[in-house]
Amino acid sequence: MNSEATPGRERLIEQFKADGLTVMFGNPGTVEQGFLDAADAAADFHYVLALQETVAAGIADGYARATGGAALLQLHSGVGLGNGIGMLYQSLRGHTPLVVVAGDAGVRYDAMDAQMASDLVAMARPVTKYATRVTDPRSVLRTIRRAVKIALTPPRGPVFVALPMDVLDELNSEPVLPATVPLTDVAPSPASVGRAAELLASAERPVVLVGDGVSLSGAQAELAAVAELLGADVYEVDSSEVNIAASHPLRRGQTGHMFGPHSKELVGEADGVLIVGTYVFPEVFPELENPFRPGARVVHIDLNAYEIAKNHPVDLGLAADPRQALRALAGVLEQRLTPQRRAAAAARLQARTGERADAARQPSPDEDTPMAVFLRRLAERTGGDLIVFDEALTTSPLVTRYLPPERPGDYHLTRGGSLGVGFPGAVGAKLARPDRLVVGFAGDGGSMYTYQALWTAVRHGIDAKFVVCNNRKYRLLDDNIAQYWRERDIAGHPFPGSFDLSRPEIDFAGLARALGADGTRVEKPDEAAAAVDRMLAHPGPYLVDVQI
Repeated sequence: MNSEATPGRERLIEQFKADGLTVMFGNPGTVEQGFLDAADAAADFHYVLALQETVAAGIADGYARATGGAALLQLHSGVGLGNGIGMLYQSLRGHTPLVVVAGDAGVRYDAMDAQMASDLVAMARPVTKYATRVTDPRSVLRTIRRAVKIALTPPRGPVFVALPMDVLDELNSEPVLPATVPLTDVAPSPASVGRAAELLASAERPVVLVGDGVSLSGAQAELAAVAELLGADVYEVDSSEVNIAASHPLRRGQTGHMFGPHSKELVGEADGVLIVGTYVFPEVFPELENPFRPGARVVHIDLNAYEIAKNHPVDLGLAADPRQALRALAGVLEQRLTPQRRAAAAARLQARTGERADAARQPSPDEDTPMAVFLRRLAERTGGDLIVFDEALTTSPLVTRYLPPERPGDYHLTRGGSLGVGFPGAVGAKLARPDRLVVGFAGDGGSMYTYQALWTAVRHGIDAKFVVCNNRKYRLLDDNIAQYWRERDIAGHPFPGSFDLSRPEIDFAGLARALGADGTRVEKPDEAAAAVDRMLAHPGPYLVDVQI
């Protein structure tokens, strides 16, 4: 080692800082104590403490989504990694670039099979893009750089590095250099764009299916331009960011994530299908047969070649950046669309615009409920200028009716299927965007998975706001089992008792106060407006429990 060598635990912090990872989320443990001691002593490096690893992982996920970059997450050995795995699955399915590290006692102890010994890499591999363990002190930093590169290269996702204590205690003279992330703004060839335009231009019932690859590419404007040229309905598939403005007349909402026949019904009549930045279809109970009608022409654009034609055949697959591909496709369609096709597309756009206007004039059946009054007041007070982290689930349609997702970065939807992301996600988003009002919505069941996130918000002065959509049950399970009964001709009967959360009743505002925050409960519509005002005026984390 040369004279510049320093302990690996200290050099590791410098590597994180070189990659812009200056905030680390986690929960401490003994085998990481030397590394955490170095982190505590490092200048311009901050540790955000969570009371449980699931919460730390959720906050890191929200932070990465709000910044658009990577986030650093520290978990404690096998037990901590086990706690965080459910939330890491959310990040994997949603392509969140997390750099996850966990310690172990040391390489020298591998043969002993001692307390807390576990195969961390094997545990992490199913919920990460890349998982490895450093065993040589000369390759600590190069391994971290490789992990950062993999996390940030589309398809993005979480990566995992196990860091044995004895490896980090060794002197390290590796150079501290920022990771190199390859540029992936790849444009398709003119011939392939021409073929895509040829397949789509003659469609009389076109449909566009989009996902978060559009948002990552920043292709919202290009997507809207192509949809308008085609006069195509736009459905969001496995989508959790703003890929097209909610107010766009061609946006038809989400296909859903539970039942394949529903998605098939939405796209079954399309004769031209453009898929961008997602895959078809992601439901829990997917349609096994091809959902598209015979003869439908299907074009699939994605940087993630694995997702192209993963489940169903397509006529043309383009491994390309969505923004570059859509921009090129719009240019070719401008040239190739006949006057008749342009007129037909304009007519479809006009019809959808009229339908949207008619729908806006219709009163909502929920408009006088406590939640609707609360949301209407929140929209009035903020003018819609806020970031929403939405894990409201069955209440989400009402949330987005009053707080529609319009601008990229202003809305994040839960993804991945597990509960508990809403409150920690809001904490992470607020830490990333301290200049913005951030409100996290969660169901009563989902919120209880990670309620400790409020404590972290208080401890670190993170002024996020929280709303519990309280229906005293796992309402989504009620809806899903009702569908199950219908499909199997089972007569309706009381829902399983395991879906009920009313006994004993949970005092959510009291829990908030116990964790150092403040809160209130809304039971009646005439209490809702004042609750919004108190929430916005409160200087710190604040929770509102809205009864549904």
